[in-house]
Amino acid sequence: MISSGSLLYIAASFLVSFATAWWIFKFVLQIAVDKNIVDNPNARKLQKEPIPVLGGVAVAFGIIASTVVGSMFCDMSQVYPLICIMMIMLYVGVMDDILELSPRLRLVIEILVVLALIYTTGFAIDDFHGLWGIGRLPKWLAVSLTVFAGVGIINAINMVDGVNGLCSGYCIFVCTVFGVFASYGETAATFLAAACIGALIPFLCHNIFGAKSKMFIGDGGTLLMGTVMTYFVIDCLHGGSPAETARNENLGLVPFALSVLAVPVFDTVRVMTVRMLHGKSPFSSDKSHLHHLLFEFHFSHIGTTCTEILLNMLVVGVWWTVYALGASIDVQLYAVLLMGFGVTFGLYGYLTCIRKRDTRFYHTLLRFGDRTHVGHSKWFLKFRDLLDRE
Repeated sequence: MISSGSLLYIAASFLVSFATAWWIFKFVLQIAVDKNIVDNPNARKLQKEPIPVLGGVAVAFGIIASTVVGSMFCDMSQVYPLICIMMIMLYVGVMDDILELSPRLRLVIEILVVLALIYTTGFAIDDFHGLWGIGRLPKWLAVSLTVFAGVGIINAINMVDGVNGLCSGYCIFVCTVFGVFASYGETAATFLAAACIGALIPFLCHNIFGAKSKMFIGDGGTLLMGTVMTYFVIDCLHGGSPAETARNENLGLVPFALSVLAVPVFDTVRVMTVRMLHGKSPFSSDKSHLHHLLFEFHFSHIGTTCTEILLNMLVVGVWWTVYALGASIDVQLYAVLLMGFGVTFGLYGYLTCIRKRDTRFYHTLLRFGDRTHVGHSKWFLKFRDLLDRE
């Protein structure tokens, strides 16, 4: 378990990241406004006016500053290759925000980036840790699996960025869970998780509550955070990881990692499957995500964000309950799969069905969705004024 001294260092890492991101945010926002680097509204998007789209740059500044501080107290050499790769993804994402890169080019870059992550850190998803009785994997299979999983995670995080606060709020949740889990092995991943949380909170505040100070995280931010999420999964699942040495015998690392990423991963699988069944590219744009459907049920941005994070917390809670009851690693995976499909495929199908049938419960959900709109409440407006005055 992590020592009390390390907790102080982690707190320092969080505070440095938070302060840096909060301070740099206004400068990045001004650059985005001056250079007209904005996300323009269209039929697919939910905003009604152009919004600056360089939030990922502010988040990156916070993480890098915190990593420098963390290196004074912990061996962060394992994270240095990741920082370089994060900067590459930030650069690619910002270029995509400005120039709109083709999905094929982005896919190639994502594959190369995950390969770079594998060969610079020396780690891959090369061990199933007892799932289905499987241990270490051959190198070729481990590399292929890691690339497939990494590209999937990066795109899942990118696709969840359709609602104010959803991407950043969800990433804060993931970093918290993986950071706490990594703390049992006292790894650099804990410091990185604290840095990410600290950098994301200022952006989250402006993204949700700001009016004049509102800025989207952009593809630069989603690709950067998708790369971090991929690193957390690799750090958790590679053979001989600190998580493996610190875990109990019956704790399923694969089911755990999948449960933490359940909602964006399973919703992305659902969306891509439906697109391909309709003869479309899986990377084409539409309004078929779960958050789009929640909006049709009158949910606000805050309501949609909280709902999806709570659904993911439910999946993690079910995994933990099944594990605590002594179920095998295989059963833990099946429980996560069942819940993951249930809160995405099942929920989307059910909500679509009651909307078409115009049931009484449908109208109940509409009324509930209306109550999630808190944008005109006094506390919301006061916080908005505070942020916009900076």
